[in-house]
Amino acid sequence: MSMENYTLEFGRFRLDLGSKACIMGILNTTPDSFSDGGKFNTLEAALAQGRALVEAGAHILDIGGESSRPFAEPVSEQEELDRTIPVIEKLSSQIEVPISIDTVKSAVGRAALDAGAAIINDISAFEKDPALADLAAETGAPAILMHMKGTPETMQVNPSYDDLMGEITDYLEARVAFAVDRGVAKEKIILDPGIGFGKTVAHNLVLIKELHRLTALGFPVLMGPSRKSFIQNILTRTTQKEAGPDDPRTEYGTLAAVAASLMNGAHIVRVHDVETVASFSRIIDAIRNA
Repeated sequence: MSMENYTLEFGRFRLDLGSKACIMGILNTTPDSFSDGGKFNTLEAALAQGRALVEAGAHILDIGGESSRPFAEPVSEQEELDRTIPVIEKLSSQIEVPISIDTVKSAVGRAALDAGAAIINDISAFEKDPALADLAAETGAPAILMHMKGTPETMQVNPSYDDLMGEITDYLEARVAFAVDRGVAKEKIILDPGIGFGKTVAHNLVLIKELHRLTALGFPVLMGPSRKSFIQNILTRTTQKEAGPDDPRTEYGTLAAVAASLMNGAHIVRVHDVETVASFSRIIDAIRNA
């Protein structure tokens, strides 16, 4: 399918989004993230993993210090700073791709940008701390605005919608308007419908299938299906064999969700296994551009 192309220029970076999949590699410096929690929460391990993800083909490195898995509790600002800033300071001088800071706190965002990060990834779409919008406006950093129903602590407690795609697109349009009103340039905004954030298995499937409803808003779209529980649930239910986040079958399921997302118009995919997705997405790109 043909899709809208976008060019994001910021600082020393340029991202061409559309003609080929942009891969965002996930680097969690948390002890409790749902898939890789505790694996990269020392400085040495985080630096090695960050370099490995870029070497494997990541176009963006997304660094987070607060888990947003279902039922996760918030962490203090200081704890988040301690987890992320040393990693960003070191890595930003060692890699040639932009780093995004995955945070809902403006103080963490500012420290991260000062340390060398270049993109703000806010799962609350500037609701939790509106000063993040001011930071994006002031620095010209691209901003990723995500839809989430509730908070990580509450989002998976019986989420329901009258009109799933209508509510998500309306919400994101409203958050774009808020961001623009605070001075964020429209061409620096990326939208994320928030797979797994206040959505049932069925909601997530419809979201991927109907993604064109979101791309029609005229912004680059990011999708983050990697190892999410909806994939595990489908595999467990259909095979009668438990599939956890680190089960190879879950990675195959992730590839299927990535393929469907890209074919339906996603510009950026946020994943754990960059190496596999990099090879895989080249074939998807070839099909999309045929």
